[in-house]
Amino acid sequence: MSSSGAVPFILKELGRAGAPSEDGARADLSAGEVFGILWRELADILGTAAAASLVRRAVQRAGPRWPELAALCVTRESLEYRYAVPSTWNEPGPHPLEALRELVRELWKLLVELTGTVVVNRLANVARLRDFGLIPEPEEQS
Repeated sequence: MSSSGAVPFILKELGRAGAPSEDGARADLSAGEVFGILWRELADILGTAAAASLVRRAVQRAGPRWPELAALCVTRESLEYRYAVPSTWNEPGPHPLEALRELVRELWKLLVELTGTVVVNRLANVARLRDFGLIPEPEEQS
């Protein structure tokens, strides 16, 4: 996978990372770590096979506008699905989060088409996803 620019990302417990600090500000996470939160929540709701399929489809839709998304790979190994994020997603910063936001906008549209508002409402309740601005505004959700 390294030839595609993607690096394997192993989901780890985030502990205090991304949690609000005493002054109310959240610690910065990389786009890869934020994607890990999204992946875990989506897989918890729909299962890993459906999550993988939907993420791949969202990558196809958003890819022409954000070519770095081509390096986001979701693969099946035995009975488990794993993902690798673009190497640029491993450092905190605004640009990778913008690509991730575009991916989530496309994912949101797919979820609304397939499940109505059930899944998107559950995702919208995940504080960490809201903190990073990944939840599309209502006018962006259609």
